[in-house]
Amino acid sequence: METEKNIVVIGGGFAGTTVAQALEKRLPAPYRVVLVSDESFTTFNPMLAEVVGASVFPEQVIVPIRQILRHSRFIMATVQDIDYERRTVHGITLAGPREIDFEHLIFAFGTRANLELVPGMKEYALPLKLVGDAMSIRNQVLRRLACIELESDPAVRRRLGHFIVVGGGFSGVEVAGELADYLHSVRHFYKLVRDEELAVTILHDGNRLLPEMPEALGVMAAQRMAGRGINIRLGARASRISAEGVVLQDGEFLSGSTVISTIGTKPNPLIERLAARIGLPIERGRIATRGDMSVPDLPVIWAAGDCAAVHNEATGQPSPPTAQHAVAQAHQLADNLIRRLSGSETRPFSFVAKGMMATIGHMKGVASIYGIRLTGLPAWLLWRAFYLSRIPTPGRKLRIFVEWSWSMFFPTDITHLRFTRSNEADDINGHLPPLDNSTRTKAFVHAAASATSDAIRRINARM
Repeated sequence: METEKNIVVIGGGFAGTTVAQALEKRLPAPYRVVLVSDESFTTFNPMLAEVVGASVFPEQVIVPIRQILRHSRFIMATVQDIDYERRTVHGITLAGPREIDFEHLIFAFGTRANLELVPGMKEYALPLKLVGDAMSIRNQVLRRLACIELESDPAVRRRLGHFIVVGGGFSGVEVAGELADYLHSVRHFYKLVRDEELAVTILHDGNRLLPEMPEALGVMAAQRMAGRGINIRLGARASRISAEGVVLQDGEFLSGSTVISTIGTKPNPLIERLAARIGLPIERGRIATRGDMSVPDLPVIWAAGDCAAVHNEATGQPSPPTAQHAVAQAHQLADNLIRRLSGSETRPFSFVAKGMMATIGHMKGVASIYGIRLTGLPAWLLWRAFYLSRIPTPGRKLRIFVEWSWSMFFPTDITHLRFTRSNEADDINGHLPPLDNSTRTKAFVHAAASATSDAIRRINARM
């Protein structure tokens, strides 16, 4: 029996799972696909804003990788290094260090949140990159509402009720819209909180929202959001973030206890290590590739998705880091690798986007599809339909469709999930000093917040 030869894919996002699916259907024996990821699931990142607004539950925006792949092998591991000469991947698995041999290696992992762009961002801003981030933001929103009810100082109440979103791209617009709708829908559960004490502000240093979309849709999105009371500050750049709010570049101070960062990404540290170790070419923090997504001077290495700088022959520009482009790159890369194995000529990546979509709140959206512009509920439904089409297996599709439909007609959830285990309950109580009730409540909120953050980090580390 001929020894199996591994085509190793590193990364379990849109690009990684798509290229693995495409290859496993077409690879000739004795080749097989081995997908390596430090997460056991794929996250539909564009839907994280809806997790913040409780429009969907966290489990509805993640899909187990083992459920996506039919014939490929999946190994949950954090890749530490690549030995290019020996053709091995060095990773850390749940069972310890492991080496994985490869004939061809595909990098398809994403980027990470960069919290170093603005002083104070790392200490005081909440990123939105992972499912744990979305859950943490939602919990923070509910804690702020509870704190407002317990606070008597009007200035402090307004600061607690002001939510500042840094960034006016897709993520910023989507989370701001969801936040505004969420606050409006749950406010009546907090009898002592007044509508005028709650506010959402978007800070964007550009001259319009959604710069990735046609200008008319960006303008329309801003008008619709402003009409719902969202404060949109264009040409506003944050220069410093603190626990009390944000200082703008012109010196203006915006008071707000909750700052959400949707700007800035940084490459996976593995890229920098491999640039030094094996001469992996880097272009603005991304892996430089040829037109066919192979890596120059490293014949058996390929790259696609957010980690790769892939030139799009159709537009003459680098591909933007969107799900559409990641999926298209994955299909083209799979085709090119099959061609390479059969001795045929590979083809450069060429893709024309079908359109772009964004939500601007619950059951509200903007879209441009084949030049046709949609707004409101039709755009939102189209956006939901696209992501539902990406869900594997008919059973899972049906369950999520029913749950999404149900949520359109019933109130949003206000459950504050603390993830406290039995052996941690006494630790939380132990944080409470023998002080007056107001101070005791604030201390409890702080302890609960700390426990929630720690628990989320542990969950992310184990999955």
